Amino acid sequence: MSSISRRSTIIEVARLAGASKTSVSRYFGEERDRLSPSLQARIAHAAGTLGYQPNQMARGLKGGRSKLIGMLVADIRNPFSVAITHGVEQACRQYGYSLVVCNTDNDPKQEHQHLDLLGAYQVEGLVVNASGSPERQLHTFISQGTPIVLLDREVDHVAAEVVGLDNHLAIDMALEHLADQGYQAVLYVSEAPEQSSTRQRRFSRFHQAAEQRGLHQAALLLATAKGTASQQTLSDFLVAHQQHACAVLCGNGNATLAVTRLFQQLGLPLGKVGLMGIDELDWCALVPPGITTLAQPTDVIGKTAVECLMHRIAPHTSALPTTVSFAPSLIERGSTQR
Repeated sequence: MSSISRRSTIIEVARLAGASKTSVSRYFGEERDRLSPSLQARIAHAAGTLGYQPNQMARGLKGGRSKLIGMLVADIRNPFSVAITHGVEQACRQYGYSLVVCNTDNDPKQEHQHLDLLGAYQVEGLVVNASGSPERQLHTFISQGTPIVLLDREVDHVAAEVVGLDNHLAIDMALEHLADQGYQAVLYVSEAPEQSSTRQRRFSRFHQAAEQRGLHQAALLLATAKGTASQQTLSDFLVAHQQHACAVLCGNGNATLAVTRLFQQLGLPLGKVGLMGIDELDWCALVPPGITTLAQPTDVIGKTAVECLMHRIAPHTSALPTTVSFAPSLIERGSTQR
């Protein structure tokens, strides 16, 4: 019969090391330096022999500190979310925190449930990429002294830093590039903007900036135009502006993927009709002749979000970031070379 393994206890470590339970607790806590080097060595050897791992959750709750940062992600399948989460996790690790990630799938009901869960875990800080309008729950966190940073998207009536891309600058850079390449008509493709302040800002800025540059413009919202409807909208745009050099600007990575598929379905070669996307995706360099993108500094954005939290949790650990809105980098490829 196979034996059932169990966790070693702090008392067993203390007994094997010839030390007190308090000394072992100090060794695995923040008071290790109070122990003599020889006592530290005995405790380390005993813990290694027994395979002892402290219960960090229990330790944190007992001391009032969980050493956990919570992160709410609107759509974990979005390449932007994956990249940002990586940056947040790396920064948390540097500060000695663990990250708890909750994906809401753009569902406000799941968002509500996940916020309750993160509250139960007593997270010390919260990074929120909102999918709904959770202002009531976020106010509860704030009233309890839990700092919050909003990632990429604003939440009405919640006073917190919003860390992300400079959306106005991104649209301006994109249209400037397309105009410099000689494009005269631009179709802007976006997911439905209603639930995302970022999409709203980009959508609004596109119309303003395109008009300022004298560009012919139109828009395609993917949520309301699926399948053949999207194909028809793109075809109609090209027919209506057949006397002009036409380009398509995609508001995020999901839109870039959808439009690339539309190009393939319609037999449109990249370059004949310009294509540009906000968000750099690994495959954009692999589709001949390559898709021009504006890359977000995702690692820097994630790190800055955590630095904002750390400043609120323990102000001495880091200086408050002076920049929370970042410029993208233009990666020019063949899809916008006429």
